[in-house]
Amino acid sequence: MYFTDRGIEELVERRGDESVTLEWLGERLRDFVDLNPEFETPVERLATWLARLDDPDDE
Repeated sequence: MYFTDRGIEELVERRGDESVTLEWLGERLRDFVDLNPEFETPVERLATWLARLDDPDDE
């Protein structure tokens, strides 16, 4: 189990029944980076990965 799995499990437990938009998620990621600028690169990589998830040209 990765350390991040605990955070993911907590997210699913606490917010698993909620629906969110990608716009909402984008705003939360911006808020997080504003508060934690040292995580700018990992957040950017996650956002790019999510954006290109179904892009066959990106494989």
